[in-house]
Amino acid sequence: MRAAFHGARRVLPDGVGRETLRERLDRLVVDAPAAHDLDDWVDIYGNDDGIIGELERRTAAALGTEAAAFFPTGTMAQQVALRCWAGRTGNATVAGHPLSHMEGHERDAWAVVSGLRMVHPTNAPRPPTAAEIYDLAEPFGTLALELPLRDAGFVLPTWDALTATVAAARDREAVVHFDGARLWECGPHFGRPLPEIAALADSVYVSFYKSLGGISGAALAGTEDFVDEARAWRHRYGGRLFQQWPAALAALAGLDRELPRLPEYVAQAKVVARALGAHLAEAGVPWFRLHPAVPHTHQFHLWLPHPPELLNEAAVRQAEETGTVLFGRWDEPGPAGPPGVALTEITVGANALDWTDGDIRSATAEFVEFVRRVGGVMPAGAARAEAARRS
Repeated sequence: MRAAFHGARRVLPDGVGRETLRERLDRLVVDAPAAHDLDDWVDIYGNDDGIIGELERRTAAALGTEAAAFFPTGTMAQQVALRCWAGRTGNATVAGHPLSHMEGHERDAWAVVSGLRMVHPTNAPRPPTAAEIYDLAEPFGTLALELPLRDAGFVLPTWDALTATVAAARDREAVVHFDGARLWECGPHFGRPLPEIAALADSVYVSFYKSLGGISGAALAGTEDFVDEARAWRHRYGGRLFQQWPAALAALAGLDRELPRLPEYVAQAKVVARALGAHLAEAGVPWFRLHPAVPHTHQFHLWLPHPPELLNEAAVRQAEETGTVLFGRWDEPGPAGPPGVALTEITVGANALDWTDGDIRSATAEFVEFVRRVGGVMPAGAARAEAARRS
């Protein structure tokens, strides 16, 4: 699939892994001179007076926090944050969502490594409400909110709902941690700048490769004393690496180039989602689901009524035969999803900015045709729609 996508001339979704090592290195070389003084020394164990220190200060400034600490992974940053709060609050119980990254993608590190326990204010595929926080039957030390909630469709609450949920946690004498791996793109939905959003929480984790196009790495931001404690635990968890300058260079470049463009990507995601909905229906697809129907960020989910293997093969053939990539990888929808359907995540970035409604219409019709070829069947009405399109 990567080879087919690499050879494509036009690609709608961002983040489909199309770069070779050489291409990624070449891109870093191009970005590096504007990102940081290349006559500076390489970093040694994240020294504060070098590139890691600059990245930490730039991140804190972007979020409006007193300080920030660089971490090699978001999983480590999250565990450190929750462990610090458990010690400070005296309560090892975390209120979180069962669809959160911590629950679904970190192998229960919060429990196995950090000795914490999780309670769920809600099982609904959305962030918890203030009422659900008030109704939790037991005390908790930290409320962890993933913004946006990726596995539910990159969904966000309204600003009023978010502030009410945070206030409810405070009333329960808990602290608030934002799993903000993708917090960077939340501003347009909330209508608030990043510092105002981050100020709601006691600690914030952000990613440098999600949304910003970095190589790897994350940051944990908050007050000076909290971040100092987090640095101590980072060392204990094995996160004080000898040299991390390639990741830091790419992160600084992302802050310069991608962060200012995210509102543009969010706006284009709404255009892309609307066009996909119209043209999937036009092509006669009997059932599909775009969620959210109007994206909250520059990412959203699309569901189609076919096995992922079939849709992946159709995507590869479209890339190879037409030079177009409309969709990235398709996967099973998870244990709660119905059989016989597949899910893809669509991320709208710089690639998609010049895609018009007509471009999406033709690519969608092509994709439906490739699905028919691979599966040996065409959804009801698709044959008539395709014939009309070509006439």
